[in-house]
Amino acid sequence: MRITVLGAGAWGTALAQHASRHHEVLLWARDPQQVAALGRERRNRRYLPQIALAPSIRFSADLGEAAAFAGQGLVVVATSVAGLEATLRSWQPLADGREQGLIWVCKGITPQGSHFPHQVFDELGIGVPAGPLSGPSFAVEVARGLPVAWVVASRSPALGAVVREAFHHGAARVYTSDDVIGVEAGAALKNVIAIAAGIGDGLGLGMNARAALITRGLAEMARFGVALGARHETFMGLAGVGDLVLTCTGDASRNRTVGVRLAAGESLDEIVAALGHVAEGVSCARVAAERARQVGVELPIAEAVVRVLAGEQSARAAVAELLDREPRDESRAADGVDAAGPAAAAPARQDGEQ
Repeated sequence: MRITVLGAGAWGTALAQHASRHHEVLLWARDPQQVAALGRERRNRRYLPQIALAPSIRFSADLGEAAAFAGQGLVVVATSVAGLEATLRSWQPLADGREQGLIWVCKGITPQGSHFPHQVFDELGIGVPAGPLSGPSFAVEVARGLPVAWVVASRSPALGAVVREAFHHGAARVYTSDDVIGVEAGAALKNVIAIAAGIGDGLGLGMNARAALITRGLAEMARFGVALGARHETFMGLAGVGDLVLTCTGDASRNRTVGVRLAAGESLDEIVAALGHVAEGVSCARVAAERARQVGVELPIAEAVVRVLAGEQSARAAVAELLDREPRDESRAADGVDAAGPAAAAPARQDGEQ
């Protein structure tokens, strides 16, 4: 199979490295100088310097060449959420529609329009099977060939088989789901909760506090997703609790790092500049909170993160406010969502999941 990866950040590079162990791969980047350096050094010095890239990976800054290479293969869009629409719009007139599928790995909600990635894709009317690939995974571990599990979500059953052929090899497993909005809602909100977890860690609140925050953060993710039409059980899987735990606890988590440094008193501008990578939770927090208010869902942790990011409240004051909330029953019904929830009677399909 031919696999074309659009975007040579950490994630695009890692997926290209993993796929190259079994397939032909072309990694596209917008910057010709970056492409020249990748070809010359076989290493992504900026985003994934630890990894020596496979000699079989091809690099290109020519989107037309990438489209010609794709043929009847799989296209992987590995840009940020903010760059997804522009990349798809540039790709659409060049592709010939013979691709077996297209997936994206960005996690978040667009700052303009408050769209999830699948809504961006749907509005463009690109006629190939498509959906998000998500799950608990750090790029450097994927590139090193360490064990990982993902879920691909799509309304097209055929896409699951294509993505499995592309990535289900070595130490990587790929599961399938038809709950696109559930997978994307979990992927978006877990980054916001991870900022809160980093704040707690940065303030030295302890592991009890971290466990409580992850648990209540999962409740927020599920409430949010169910209100949008997702299925509750999706949040008990890889795109929900799996990704949440990793992002809230792993030292390589950019979003958790943002929280840790906010707790230390650094400004958001300083933190973002120092990261050198996109931390999707920073731009997603406000948009997710606004979307939640529109559907009548309460997200107290996400709202606290919004206030801290905006400089309206200190990290310590936000924690104190959360701790001062009135006690309530732990059930979802008590948190403002009917326990059944929209579409709860129809189980999400997790094909092949054990």
